[in-house]
Amino acid sequence: MPFEIVLAPEAVEDLRGLTANVRATVRTALETHLRDEPKKASRSRIKRLRGLLRPQYRLRVDEVRVFYDVSGTTVEVLAIVPKLEAESWLAQFGSPE
Repeated sequence: MPFEIVLAPEAVEDLRGLTANVRATVRTALETHLRDEPKKASRSRIKRLRGLLRPQYRLRVDEVRVFYDVSGTTVEVLAIVPKLEAESWLAQFGSPE
């Protein structure tokens, strides 16, 4: 059963700020990895974040990190940030357990 992918307003702004080719790569990755198995952790792409209530997962797409939560059949994309800003984004917006 496919999951519904919902972008938070902040994630939409993040996506708009990317160059066209990176934006296309991120969109393809969202469809490929989050549509069917968003909780399937892998060594290279999807990582379950420990010690955080929100976001629950991180998807790596080249030099971009996509942070998202899964509830029921919905994947909520919270942010799409460059790799260099990912740690500071988590420190600022991540909700510890």
